[in-house]
Amino acid sequence: MPTVAVPPSPADDPDDPRHPAEAAALAPGLTALDRVVTGCRACPRLVEWREETARTKRRAYLDWDYWARPIPGFGPPDAPLVLVGLAPAAHGANRTGRIFTGDPSGDLLYAALYELGFANRPESVRHGDGLELSGVRITDPVRCAPPDNKPSTAERDTCRPWITRELELMRPTVRTVVALGAFAWQAMLPVIAEAGWRVPRPRPAFGHAALAAFPAHDGGPGLRMYGCYHVSPRNTNTGRLTTAMLHDLLREAARSAGLTPR
Repeated sequence: MPTVAVPPSPADDPDDPRHPAEAAALAPGLTALDRVVTGCRACPRLVEWREETARTKRRAYLDWDYWARPIPGFGPPDAPLVLVGLAPAAHGANRTGRIFTGDPSGDLLYAALYELGFANRPESVRHGDGLELSGVRITDPVRCAPPDNKPSTAERDTCRPWITRELELMRPTVRTVVALGAFAWQAMLPVIAEAGWRVPRPRPAFGHAALAAFPAHDGGPGLRMYGCYHVSPRNTNTGRLTTAMLHDLLREAARSAGLTPR
């Protein structure tokens, strides 16, 4: 009898737009999830941009071998506090292989985590440099660097299963989320709903120091989410977000998650 070709499963085909949903659902833990996400090619525009950026590079980084793949979350799998950004920077995380690393936003964020006692040193250089976080995990709703730092709605939604599964796997320990910017806040509301918590109506609005509470559908521990202006130079250079404001908000969020900041 002739052999019938079996089309690949979306979970095994990183170019398939269904790949994130299928592959994320199969990940038994965060280590597996972090590994499989780095092979995703489900959004053609983002794949083309991240790889073109790695080929052309910036003059300051000509000697760098860019990561040029999706960026996994960073931090312990049992962290009670999760910080959520927007997407990797083209010459930041897309170059270094670690979220919020290689640009001014990350410099400020990791220095703050060090000052509060949640990082073993104040700077993040690149994936595998020995930096460790304690009690805190950092992630993004979009895992590839987008042109002009603006992912499309379709790209955000295609990527959503990665962070949804991440939050599902962290449910035993996660208690608090900090959304760094309005994009992260809006992106996290459906993620929180899909991961097992109830989102109230009307949906809570973003603002710096805004706080929303989400009870669990199964009666388990609830989740809280704080809003924080993004740590981008656009906000920090204008004084919209100061270092003191960032420290104060992270300190409050850490305490709400059961952590003890310095």
